[in-house]
Order: sequence, then structure tokens, then C-alpha cells
Amino acid sequence: MEYQDIIKDWKQKKYKPLYWLEGEEDFFIDQVSNYAEHHLLDEAEKGFNLTILYGKDTDWSTVINACRRYPMFAEKQVVVLKEAQSMKDILKLEAYIDNPLSSTIFVVAHKQGKIDGRSKLAKLIKEKGVLLSTKKMYDNQLPGWVEAYVSSLGRAISQKAGILLVDHIGNDLSRMANEIDKLLVNLPPDKKIDENDIEKYVGISKEYNVFELQNALGQKDITKVMRIIRYFAANPKAGPIQMVLPALYNFFSKMNMVFGVKGGEKEIAAALGVHPFFVKDYVNAARQYGAEGTEKAILLLHAYNLRSIGINDSGVEDGELMKELVYKLMY
Repeated sequence: MEYQDIIKDWKQKKYKPLYWLEGEEDFFIDQVSNYAEHHLLDEAEKGFNLTILYGKDTDWSTVINACRRYPMFAEKQVVVLKEAQSMKDILKLEAYIDNPLSSTIFVVAHKQGKIDGRSKLAKLIKEKGVLLSTKKMYDNQLPGWVEAYVSSLGRAISQKAGILLVDHIGNDLSRMANEIDKLLVNLPPDKKIDENDIEKYVGISKEYNVFELQNALGQKDITKVMRIIRYFAANPKAGPIQMVLPALYNFFSKMNMVFGVKGGEKEIAAALGVHPFFVKDYVNAARQYGAEGTEKAILLLHAYNLRSIGINDSGVEDGELMKELVYKLMY
């Protein structure tokens, strides 16, 4: 079950006595636990029937006692256990989960991993309640996620704007959602988010960013490449070398994979693990560099990454190091 399915059921007044939220992606877990905390009960009911506990500050007996209470002046009570991974003797919750109270909605937020699927507790969770097991999203899924998240809020975002966000923020859905929420507060209700909005409200230049640098390198556009590198040198926070080099290494590594793929854009996108929107960029760049040039670029990036951390380097400034690197990449 996806996190949206749980919230959809709740909006339709469909409840289970237990919701166990676990895994690697905190954002999905937070979405469900926050909804339970703020929306399952109305304000008059919360005073008597909402209990929030934290794993590091509570114990199994306190949690079970809270779950076994009956609601007051309401049909349901809600118990949310946050940071469950920090609670000692969590397996002792089996006693309650084996025989949960139908008038209690017990929500467990267990981050940074999963319980042993072979344990009795895991089997009871699946039998008595709902298990949400989350995973970190792959990079090629992020542009689609951004579009879907914005759409869920009744708004729209351009493909370029979404890519700028992903390129700048990376695989941090909580931060991504926070930036999008802040954006929408500043925009008219019918305004589609575009790259100008990203530049104005998020602080990401639509012209001077790693994504544009990759494109310029892929096209061997020396004028644009040097313009971006000069901007990064003058604005270190916009493109620190420690962020730029891994991104370029990833770009050329994926480019190198193009040469071994048989098939069209769909097959290339699957092999590279990228959104289909990016495939033409990789294919065109691969044609520009060729297999030998691409391999040379990867070796150069590795060497300059070492130099950026002081190995085999005499203290050249980051800006000068990048200028030297990009010139060698293209010639």
C-alpha cells in the first residue's frame, strides 16, 4: 500500500486498528503520521483522544496502556508513536497488536530501517493492520515525483522547473516538498511554476547551475561552459566543486553506458536509470565525445576530484581547477 492510499482510506472513514510505517524514506512516513495527528480527530476530540508518544522517551507498557484506553466523547482515539526505532523492547508491542482495540487507531512511525520480516511482530502487523514499507526513490523517479506532488496540490510545474529543483536539492523529498510549498505561497493560484519562479523564490539560477553545465559540456559549447564556470567561481555556494564534480562524473558515466545499449530511447532510459526526458541529451553528448572521448572524460574527472581534495595538487583555486578541467574535457 502507498502512503496516499492510507490517507485516501482515512478521508473515506475507513480505519484499521494499526498502521505500521517503516523504511528509508522519512517523507512518506511523516505524511501519514502528520495526517493522523492533525486530521483524524476534530479539535474538540483531540484534547481527550489524541496521544503522541516518542520512542526515546517512552516504553512498551506506556504505549500499550495508551492504546487500551477507550475514547472519551468520540468514536475513536488516535495514538501516534513517533521515532519508534528508538524505543527499547519494541517487540513487546506484540501483546497489544495481537489483540488490538477496534476503537483505537494506532500509528507507528519506525524510521531508518525495517523490523525483521521473519519475526512474530512482523507477521502480526500484516495480519492485524496495514504495513507501509518505504524506499528511497531512484534519481530517475524524482522529476515525476515533483510533477505528481505539485499536481496533488492542484497546481502545475514546467518540466524545466522540476529538473532545476531535482538537480539542486537531490533525493531529499522533505526538503523538496518544503521548497515547493514555499513557492506556491508566493504564486497566484492559477500560476504554473516555471524556471523564473525557481530562480526568484528558491535561489537557483536558471542559467548557471550544474544541469546547464552538463548540457553545455554535452554540446561542447565552450562559450557557455566558461560562462557558467566563471559564475561558479564568483559565487562558490551556487556551484561548489565538491557538488559539481560528482554530478559530472555521474553524467559522463551514464553517457558511457549509451554505447552498450541496444534499442531506442525507452531501452536507453531503462538502462541508464534516467527519466526519458533526458535520453536525447545523453545520446547527443555520446555522439559528440565518442566512446574513447567519454572514457577519457571519466578518467579526467577522477583525477581532478583527487586534486580538489588536495591530492597531487599544489593548491590551485577551485575556479581555476574547473576551468582547466572543462577545457581538457572538450579538447
